Amino acid sequence: MTDAVDQPVRVTGEEAKRIKRDALGIADRTKHHGRASTAMKSRTKQPGTQQRVYRYRFYPTPSQAEQLEKTFGACRWVYNEGLALRTGAWERHGVSVGFAESCRALTGWRQASETGWLREVSSTVLQQSLRHLDGAFTRFFKQSAKYPQRKRKHRSRDSATYVRTGFRWVEDPELPGTGRLTLAKQSEPLDVRWSRPLPVGVDPVKVSVMRDRAGRYFVSVLVEERIEPLPTVFLPGGREPRAVGIDLGLAALVTLDDGTKVDHPRLLRKYEKELARLQRGLHRKKKGSANRGKARERIARLYALISDVRRDMLDQLTTRLVRENQVLVVEDLAIVNLLRPATGRGRRRKAALSRSIMDAAWGELLRQLRCAWYGRTLVIVDRFFPSTRRCSDCHTKGPSLDVSVREWTCAECGAVHDRDVNAARNLRDEGMRLYWLAASALPPGRRPPSVIKASELADVLLAA
Repeated sequence: MTDAVDQPVRVTGEEAKRIKRDALGIADRTKHHGRASTAMKSRTKQPGTQQRVYRYRFYPTPSQAEQLEKTFGACRWVYNEGLALRTGAWERHGVSVGFAESCRALTGWRQASETGWLREVSSTVLQQSLRHLDGAFTRFFKQSAKYPQRKRKHRSRDSATYVRTGFRWVEDPELPGTGRLTLAKQSEPLDVRWSRPLPVGVDPVKVSVMRDRAGRYFVSVLVEERIEPLPTVFLPGGREPRAVGIDLGLAALVTLDDGTKVDHPRLLRKYEKELARLQRGLHRKKKGSANRGKARERIARLYALISDVRRDMLDQLTTRLVRENQVLVVEDLAIVNLLRPATGRGRRRKAALSRSIMDAAWGELLRQLRCAWYGRTLVIVDRFFPSTRRCSDCHTKGPSLDVSVREWTCAECGAVHDRDVNAARNLRDEGMRLYWLAASALPPGRRPPSVIKASELADVLLAA
């Protein structure tokens, strides 16, 4: 039996200040030194507005690309240095370093001669990198994520976040919703392809610039706008909300309760031969050579094509489902458990199944169906609900069915069921039962919540 590793004893008070100043090189707080420290307040959005992100592609000039390259590298370096500072302070000295101390350390890094190149990048962008690190530690302490890891140049995504003081926005009066977006440390505005306009008269709150592995540049603009909910959809001749049961699968990506099926695009299988050819070419290239970089970029461009096609398909599908239905019912899928690494016998079949699940992007589809902006309700049925083997006509629960069985006959009423269509109908009926259970507990005039989850229904009823 191994001995437990001794945890460092936390040091606080004047001793912690001395260690931070002498051992860690973190200067004392001199600004507003006579005022007591207060917790930082997060910026609150305006009442009745929603924060929404608009994503555009832009084409930088050579000078802008060079400056963005410096910015990406500086953000990555500051993130790693802040991580090393906070980890080393706790492991060697038992001192906790937060966001404020990291920002004071950043000031020292920018003033030092060895790292004076940090002054070529906007300080607000580097502070946002430290804020992202602080958020990663917060998620770790809440046990919702693993311990933060260092960012690598060729593995992590190149990105930088600019707050209000880090960019300049001038709206074009002739084309409302578009304009000139100029980043800090740059003299020319970005050449943005405005695929759709921003909300007219609304200034961006935050701007994030990123470069993917294929070398494409994108800018994400965060704005606060008022989003009007869509008109309520009722069944013909009544006031009952229109509902749809959605069964996710691999034979068909989506099966609706009316029998409609959306085919699985199987993009990875479509391009697997091309991917294999490019991967073999990459393997033959010498490490560190320019040809290896070109081969890696060709693979990245093909993966970017696959991602774009998949995202466009999911956007169109979820938009249609949200516009045509008031209540959407899905099953609570344990996607993380389904993607666990395969071991033992049948591991190749399990690996192929995991690839198909990732290619289907079930998680992204379910995320897009959470349509709180548009006044719709997503009902998530319990994962142990027998939607597949229960007869949707007489509600008799039959025996377990193998995955290869696509049709079955009810032994009680003799109805012949398509496996996926029957599951979608059962999900719709169970989802509407949960919907009316939650709606009946609400005060008159109050709308049902945007998400009703079977495992959390008791909390919803108590809150009502």
